[in-house]
Amino acid sequence: MLTGETVGIKSKVTAYDAAGNKTETWDTTATVGNVLVAPGDTSDIRDGDRMDSTKVSFTLGFPKTFSTRLRGCRCTVRGTDYSVIGDPQPNTLANCPTAWWYTARVEAIDG
Repeated sequence: MLTGETVGIKSKVTAYDAAGNKTETWDTTATVGNVLVAPGDTSDIRDGDRMDSTKVSFTLGFPKTFSTRLRGCRCTVRGTDYSVIGDPQPNTLANCPTAWWYTARVEAIDG
């Protein structure tokens, strides 16, 4: 049996102060339950690239109850924010016999 986790979705909020200076913050716009969280692909990791840094990625499987566009968003997984890669699209509903239909890759790079 597959067990999902709760994931937060954050969107960028742009504002301007009285002097016209731009500020950007991230605001949680949704909380989604029953998201499948799987370690991301490591086939693109090469020796010598960013030797003192860390890269963490996940593949997230969103349930059929979720259909919000994720382009430009961040996802909070297990307490850490990860950037959504690209513009994920849902699969064809008829081709998904399980409760999940929308896959998104996320990553965070430190260093």
